[in-house]
Amino acid sequence: MTTTQEISQLYPNALWNWFAQICAIPHPSKHEAKLSEHIQRWAAEKGLPVVVDHVGNLIIRKPATAGMENRKIVVIQAHLDMVPQKNADKQHDFVLDAIEPRIDGEWVKANGTTLGADNGIGMASALAILGANDIPHGPLEVLLTVDEEAGMTGAFGLQAGMLNADILINTDSEQEGEIYMGCAGGVDAEIRLPLEMETVPSGLQAFTLYISGLKGGHSGVNIHLGRGNANKLLARFMAGHADELNIRIADITGGTLRNAIPREAQCQFLIPSAHIPLLTQRIAQYEQILQAELSQTEPSLKVRIEENKSLPQQVLSLPSQQRWIHFLNACPNGVIRMSDDIPGVTETSLNLGVISIENGQGRALCLIRSLIDTGREQVESMLTSLSAIAGAEITLSGCYPGWKPDTSSPVMKIVKDTYESIYHKEPDIMVIHAGLECGLFKKHYPELDMVSIGPTIRFPHGPDEMVNIKTVGQYWELLLAVLARIPEKTA
Repeated sequence: MTTTQEISQLYPNALWNWFAQICAIPHPSKHEAKLSEHIQRWAAEKGLPVVVDHVGNLIIRKPATAGMENRKIVVIQAHLDMVPQKNADKQHDFVLDAIEPRIDGEWVKANGTTLGADNGIGMASALAILGANDIPHGPLEVLLTVDEEAGMTGAFGLQAGMLNADILINTDSEQEGEIYMGCAGGVDAEIRLPLEMETVPSGLQAFTLYISGLKGGHSGVNIHLGRGNANKLLARFMAGHADELNIRIADITGGTLRNAIPREAQCQFLIPSAHIPLLTQRIAQYEQILQAELSQTEPSLKVRIEENKSLPQQVLSLPSQQRWIHFLNACPNGVIRMSDDIPGVTETSLNLGVISIENGQGRALCLIRSLIDTGREQVESMLTSLSAIAGAEITLSGCYPGWKPDTSSPVMKIVKDTYESIYHKEPDIMVIHAGLECGLFKKHYPELDMVSIGPTIRFPHGPDEMVNIKTVGQYWELLLAVLARIPEKTA
């Protein structure tokens, strides 16, 4: 097992030392207080002024190094929270337990959970710069926002007048060699379908169907890769075979976050004893079908059933069961449209992230993303129509704007030129199909010149999350070189 000391010895030491501290303090979305307090105490010991705003965002300021007092003010921005995802066999409480980082060749991973490199590496870089005495820079602000992963509460709540900066460097990108100048906007959709329950018929046996072994991942960054959505795969089987097998559903659950592609889903159901051999046959056939269809993207996919020793007390009525299964099977998911303007970039998508039955209702949580408002509105309309057909209610909330690309951005040119001077190759100027906070910052700070950079992070929002060690060093070198090249304020 890798120790935190070994993590701290990676290059750059100051950044990795902070990342080890961040991993040691639980900080899932909406539970960032302990980490925030730790950072506040450290800043106070360093004599760095700290402001905590009304939603919990931290703003830490540091004076310029000698001779750079007239440079434009830069705010380095990251978010405090991380996505809490774990493997089914991993015992871990994200509110109480530390993340266990480990070195695996060229990567740092976690032990059965998300690592929190998204956005812990960016946060660590900002704190390392605040603590350094040998890094040239102009006046600095560090903005650490709360709840980015579960609603962007911090970005929504940031008020005008809190920042003095001219330039914002967002550290939430996930590919070395790419500079981001725009991102998708999004909206949450919650669908609730009233369901009728009835007493379990006699003569039935109980089973649980499991869809597992999927990669999952970030519902923006990975949505175009064709990965399986466990919720959709489960609904597909039930839509195809529930009537044939006389299945009676007691419960159905899948996914944990609206912004993570679901890796696992399960359905508790009952079936007549006479149909058990056919059920076994259909499960084996379905697994073969999915393994053939998804052999490249989901090599570890599993479809299995387990017999339950105890029977549930109630099942869905047949009309309710049919409405719920057909809704889930018909619900759009994945890439809706690719961008015509930016080749290779997803324009609009939807992720059916969470499904459950609770309090007599079927519940589905989706995240719609789009680079353009009309694309988002189209998917909102599709879901609204589908909900109306099914007799469900839909609630749309948390709408946040995209970050419109600015090809004339001065800071983007500085980062591009700096990258070329260090690595002697051109970086890719990109727009990301994920929800960076930059679009929300523009509301109160329309003149803020923004750019987003970061190291290479693979499989964020899932337990396979990893960050490439070499690219952390490259990201650090680029960030420091950019700070040294920030121009003076013009009169």
